[in-house]
Amino acid sequence: MTRLLIKNARIVDGTSPAPTDPMQIAIEDGRICDLGANLSFSAAPELDLNGLTVMPGLIDCHVHTIATTANLGANAALPSSLVAAKASHLMRDMLMRGFTTVRDLGGADRGLQQAVEDGYFTAPRLVICGKALSQTGGHTDYRGPYDNRDVSWYAQTLGTLGRICDGKPALMQAAREELKNGAQFLKVMADGGVSSPSDPIGYLVFSVEELTALVEIAKGFGTYVSAHLYDDTAIIRALDCGITCIEHGNLIGDETIQRVAREGAFVVPTNITYDLLARKGAEFGLPPESVAKVADVREAGLERVVKLHEAGVTMGYGSDLLGGMQTEQSGEFPLRGRYIPADAVIRSATVDAAKVLRMEGQVGVIAPGAHADIIAVDGNPLENLDLLTHQGAHMPLIMQGGRAIKKAASL
Repeated sequence: MTRLLIKNARIVDGTSPAPTDPMQIAIEDGRICDLGANLSFSAAPELDLNGLTVMPGLIDCHVHTIATTANLGANAALPSSLVAAKASHLMRDMLMRGFTTVRDLGGADRGLQQAVEDGYFTAPRLVICGKALSQTGGHTDYRGPYDNRDVSWYAQTLGTLGRICDGKPALMQAAREELKNGAQFLKVMADGGVSSPSDPIGYLVFSVEELTALVEIAKGFGTYVSAHLYDDTAIIRALDCGITCIEHGNLIGDETIQRVAREGAFVVPTNITYDLLARKGAEFGLPPESVAKVADVREAGLERVVKLHEAGVTMGYGSDLLGGMQTEQSGEFPLRGRYIPADAVIRSATVDAAKVLRMEGQVGVIAPGAHADIIAVDGNPLENLDLLTHQGAHMPLIMQGGRAIKKAASL
């Protein structure tokens, strides 16, 4: 049994525009067991965080841990062993930025997740969908117009974000295989995308019948479908089919935003990726045809975040960065902070992110029963969101499951 008492913790979790009064946090065997102003916790070492702001471990609801380059076609061709080695470094860096849990939206498999759980990789807690599901010519089909090579191997290699499945029977089989293989939810490419060559934004991917069948399968397994979506028409269609989590949503309409709020669906904006792709996509290996698509979604996405916030839609924090751009994972904090209040931005990476992951009470919160994922920040992020950037430089303590991954000598 391991025990720890954290003292003088002024907590910021996004549910209030100000830190709490000093609290004590009792931790036992990797979980928070008690919280209060005055606790008696015998035979436990103490850690005084006076002068620091204490937060739950951050959650990124949209990452690609296996995307070692922005050229996803080239990434798909890499040996799985090399992809796993590179992914271990990408995930370690995420953890050192304070992200103790991440949700992979295409690519990571049960083997990579188990390597994290068994301690072979120092990494965030990993929530996976397996391979994203797409059709021929859809997002994650990286063949150009003159390439008709077979891509059945997409489902078997770690470096691919998705797999191709055409028609209802193939889609249903692929979904069941991903769930059998350990997927905790399903991801479908229900619109065109930026990083693939032949699918324009607003491309209605899969039929209504196919999408509805996919939702039925997910519900049968006790889980949900998350969808890659930009265009308002595609979003409405997905909602009609029962899809409950919208990734990106840059071109969502005002009426659809109100519907999302009424129905309690989730949206995970990923604006930092478009900001970077517009400026540096080519430097990081994004093909020219993909760079040209960025302008279609970049500015609209930031304006939509304001509308989503005003409507009370639950938004998760998402970065969706690829390859070398993943160093900018924390840049979504100050970017969103230019448009909506800081507490709302933080909430998207804590309690609201936990809702998106269906892990309420387990992560994203400092409360009895939750994983003891705790970070300490030198300063108040409610006043300066930049404190959550710079690769964790302002975080003297990063704790995951009660274990200090990073601890400054001064603590």
